[in-house]
Amino acid sequence: MSAETNSPDGQEPLYVPALGTLMVDTGHGNRTGEFRGLAGPYWSLRPVAGGPEWEAAPEHVRTPTPAERLTAENARVNARSRRGPAW
Repeated sequence: MSAETNSPDGQEPLYVPALGTLMVDTGHGNRTGEFRGLAGPYWSLRPVAGGPEWEAAPEHVRTPTPAERLTAENARVNARSRRGPAW
């Protein structure tokens, strides 16, 4: 699921990913994070293993390759296992 918003110049609608979509920020060293929402003209991303969100320019964000997706999912599982059970 995704949404569209109007572009700043009013021309073409911009693609906005669904919450939780895995994305790669090429403007910040190919950091991988989950899309968390809009922050003005930027997209808010959160590391998959936890940590503070950061803002990324949408033109510098892309979908991950299969290898990047696997690495991110592995980081998420490892981070979850370090925290222990949730009971």
